[in-house]
Amino acid sequence: MSGNKQEEDPRINGIKTKIRVVPDFPKKGIMFQDITTVLLDPKAFKDTIDLFVERYRDKNISVVAGIEARGFLFGPPIALAIGAKFVPLRKPKKLPGETIFEEYELEYGNDRLEMHVGAVEAGDRALVVDDLIATGGTLCAAINLLERVGAEVVECACVIELPELKGRQRLKGKPLCMLVEYR
Repeated sequence: MSGNKQEEDPRINGIKTKIRVVPDFPKKGIMFQDITTVLLDPKAFKDTIDLFVERYRDKNISVVAGIEARGFLFGPPIALAIGAKFVPLRKPKKLPGETIFEEYELEYGNDRLEMHVGAVEAGDRALVVDDLIATGGTLCAAINLLERVGAEVVECACVIELPELKGRQRLKGKPLCMLVEYR
């Protein structure tokens, strides 16, 4: 697991071999990193969850915030295993009830993340989970949203990092743990 380039766990290579690269999706020139093939392999999926659980089990995390949509795949099992609540960070108009939001820029427009009012409280220790970090815009919006309500963002966790897009540099100094790096 990387954050500080720890000695590579042999499970990581097994996970990496299950990630499918789809050329020209969703548009020409993009090499899409597809994690759905990890989900098809129970061992690779379990290893992914286990690696994160081992990292966060003793970090006193009280909330795991999963970013829509693929953060919803990894976040809930991590939250259950470490005894934290799971909070979905959703795209606009997907949550019933009162929400707060954070807008952010994408390479091709703007978007926003929403969270239920009261789901995260001041003093909560948060882990932000998504499948991939590219430019870092979505993770940065999640950090801002959580910090606005007084949570301490302990770390961000992603299965994949695309380091050439320099997303890690946008995370306001928050550590990033990723399993697989694609260059």
